[in-house]
Amino acid sequence: MADSTFDGVDLHALAQRVGTPCHVYSATAIRQRIEALTTALRGLDAQVCYAVKANSNLAILQLMADAGFGADIVSAGEMLRAVCAGIPAGRIVFSGVGKSADEIAQALDAGIARFNVESADELQLLQRIAAERGAIAHAAVRINPDVDAGTHAKISTGKSENKFGVAIDEARRWFADSARLSHVRLDGLHVHIGSQMLSLDPIRAALRRTAQLRQELTAAGHAIRSIDVGGGLGVSYRAGHDTPVAIADYVDVVRRELDGFDGRILLEPGRWLVAEAGVLLTRVVRIKQGGQRRFLIVDAAMNDLVRPSLYDAWHDIVPLAPDSGASQRYDVVGPVCESSDIFARDRELPECKAGDLLMIKATGAYGASMASNFNSRPLAAEVLVDNGRYAVVRRRQSIHDMIADERAAQEWESA
Repeated sequence: MADSTFDGVDLHALAQRVGTPCHVYSATAIRQRIEALTTALRGLDAQVCYAVKANSNLAILQLMADAGFGADIVSAGEMLRAVCAGIPAGRIVFSGVGKSADEIAQALDAGIARFNVESADELQLLQRIAAERGAIAHAAVRINPDVDAGTHAKISTGKSENKFGVAIDEARRWFADSARLSHVRLDGLHVHIGSQMLSLDPIRAALRRTAQLRQELTAAGHAIRSIDVGGGLGVSYRAGHDTPVAIADYVDVVRRELDGFDGRILLEPGRWLVAEAGVLLTRVVRIKQGGQRRFLIVDAAMNDLVRPSLYDAWHDIVPLAPDSGASQRYDVVGPVCESSDIFARDRELPECKAGDLLMIKATGAYGASMASNFNSRPLAAEVLVDNGRYAVVRRRQSIHDMIADERAAQEWESA
C-alpha cells in the first residue's frame, strides 16, 4: 500500500473526519519551496509576488504573508483576499488584460505597488482614474516578446497571437509618449510567457529581449525601476516523465540575463510554490465495465479539478488501499454529466474496489481555485496539514450555502 500519511497526518483518518472529495495542502511542503526560492534570491534586490490565482485560500496566502512575499493579482477580489491574509497593498502588483474602472479605482485607493498594463486603452484609463484621485500610479508595460514557452497552447501567454501584453514596438511608443502621462509613472517592464515550463530556454530568450529593451529605454532617458520576470516554472505532474527546472538554475538565468540592472526584480511564482504541496482525496463509488473500457467512478469530478478536462493534463493517481498484487487498466471518471469528466484514460492502477480511497497528486495549484458548482455539486472542503496536525481552512459547502443567494422571481422591476 502507498504511504497514506501526508505531512504527518493519516489520510484515511482525515477522509473519515472531513469527507471526500477534499483538497489537502501541506504547509511544510509550501514552506520548503518558500525557503528554497528565498535562498536562491539572496543578494538580489527582489520581491516575490505570489500568483494568487494558483490557490487563493486565505490559509495559503497567510503562509506567503508570513514569508514576506507579496501578491500578483488579476482581480479586485484577489486583492481583497491578499490584504485580508496580511499581505500589505504595497507588495501587490495587478496584472490581467481586463481590469475594470472600478477595479483600478479600488487598487489605487488601496495603494498597491504597481499595475502591469496590457493595452493602450488600459493605460489611458489608468491615467484618467489616477488624475481624478490626484494619485500617481506606478506602472509597468507587459511586453509580449513573441517567444514560444513550449507548453500547452491554453497556458501559453507570450506568443504574438496571445491576448496578453503588447508588442515591443508598441511598448517603445508608450515610453516615448510617457511625458504626457501626468498621473502614471511608467517605469517598469513585465514579461510572462506561459505556465508549466520545463525548460530554461524560452525563459532565457524572453528575459534577453526584455533586457535589451531596458537598455534601449535607459539610453533614451527613461528610468526603469523594476523588471517583473513573471512566473511559469513547471512542476512534476507525472513521476519519471516531468523534469522541473531547479530553482537555483532559474534564478541564475535571471541574474545573468538582467546583469547590470540596478532596479528591483519582481517574480510571480504560483504553481511552483503550491502545486506539489496539494492532493485531492476521493473515494471509489463503483467499478463499471463498459463495452470496451473499464470505468473507475470516483466521487470527485471535473468541478473539483478541471485541469484534466480543460488541458488533457496528467495527474498521478495513487490508491491508498492494500495492494492485492493485481492491476487493471481504468478510465478514472467522475459523476458529472459530461463526457469530458475524466481524470485519466486507460490508466494502469492496482486493482480497486468500491470504497477505496484514492489520492490525486499535485493538485495544490489550479484545483480548488478553478472549482465550480456544476451539476449543483457543493464545493469540496480544503484542509491544511502541518507536521501531524490539520485544520479545515474551508468547510465543505452545503446545499443551503449554494442556493442562499437564489430566490424565486417575486419582486419585479422595470429597467
